[in-house]
Parts: sequence; C-alpha cells; structure tokens
Amino acid sequence: MATIVDQAKAQMDKTVEATEENFVGIRTGRANPSLLNGITVDYYGAQTPLKALASISVPEPRTLAVMPFDQSQAPAVEKAIRDSDLGVNPSRDGNVIRVTLPELTEERRKEYVKLARTKAEEGKVAVRNIRRKAKESVEAAVKDGEIGEDEGTRLHKDLDALTKKTSDQIDQLLDKKEKEILEV
Repeated sequence: MATIVDQAKAQMDKTVEATEENFVGIRTGRANPSLLNGITVDYYGAQTPLKALASISVPEPRTLAVMPFDQSQAPAVEKAIRDSDLGVNPSRDGNVIRVTLPELTEERRKEYVKLARTKAEEGKVAVRNIRRKAKESVEAAVKDGEIGEDEGTRLHKDLDALTKKTSDQIDQLLDKKEKEILEV
C-alpha cells in the first residue's frame, strides 16, 4: 500500500515541476527565451509554437533575437509576438526579429508578483487534490480490509508530511521568483 504514497509523491513532484515551468514564463528584468514559450504562430493554417518555427537567442540582457527557419513566415512571427500579452513591439532587422523588453515599472513588477502568487496557489491546490485522492484510496483500502487501521493511519501521516514538504517547495520557488521580479 506504500504505492499509494509513492504515486502521490510522483504526482506532487510533477506539480512542482509544472509550477516551476509556469514561473519561467513570468517576466523579470532580463530577457529569457522561455518568455516566448506560450506564443503560437499561424503557420499555414495551423497554430504552431514559436520555438518550433524559429531559433531564439539573447544577444543583450534586455533583447531577444528571433530568427525564423522559414523567412517567408517572418511577418506572421512578428505579428504573433506583437499580439502576445508580453507588451512588446518587435522590429524586423533583415532576417532577424528583435524584441526589446522595456524596463519594468514598479506597478508592473507588482502585477507580476501577483501573477506568480496565483500560479503558486494553483500548484498548492493541485497538491491538496492529489493528497485528497490518495487519502480516499487509503480509506477505501482500510474499509475493504486490504490493510489494517494502524497501517492506514501511518499512510495518512506520510501523506500529510509529503503534502507539507511539497507545499514548502512551492513556497520556496515563489520566494525565489518574487526576489527575481522585484530585483531592479
């Protein structure tokens, strides 16, 4: 029955990874190619992720250089970046699309901190849902007589400890991201 706790741990680890991935998409003062991860381009009628259509590099701390593999798609790539929620205005320089990230204002930084907190809370809710499902599985196993009540109680304690540890991990990631965002 320890497999219930092991499964819950695996799911919680994936939740922490997903939360960390969500944090990567939140802008800080520096340019990062992962800022463009959520952008899709209309590529011959199909919505395609930008990173599948272009190479993205960071030539300067606040500038991204996007170079489409298919030069005929440069206008579509430029439009997709402009229409995204990043609030940037890309400019084409020959074959390269330059995206200069504006300096973050104090107000914008606070908005990003709120967004990071929302993402962290979503991660914690997912962890609690995993705990609830695992707890129900343990209770069902005790009721069906597959395991004893003492073993069930021990598994509940293990689940609670695992949940606390995972929530603390998410809090640490949030603290780190907040410091990154607020760093001028």
